[in-house]
Amino acid sequence: MSIKVRIPTPLRKLTNGSDEVTAAGKNVAEIIEDLEKAYPGLKERICEGDGKLRRFVNIYLNDEDIRFKNNLETELKENDELSIIPAIAGGAA
Repeated sequence: MSIKVRIPTPLRKLTNGSDEVTAAGKNVAEIIEDLEKAYPGLKERICEGDGKLRRFVNIYLNDEDIRFKNNLETELKENDELSIIPAIAGGAA
């Protein structure tokens, strides 16, 4: 099944500037693997060496953080959308 994935600006250089791509998979982990095949280097930017999601990267399934679901094992269905969102920190006190 093909899932729409929204790509944040810092990762668009890996997707040839595309802000939205499609990937195939039954769960989030499979989508990440499919993205890596199409856009080499993407996985290492969003996942640690052990395959877990980096702390500063959030992935939303529709409008819900996958960390509050089954994380990378969160199952997907037709018409779902994933959004990769880098955490933003900083500012002055």
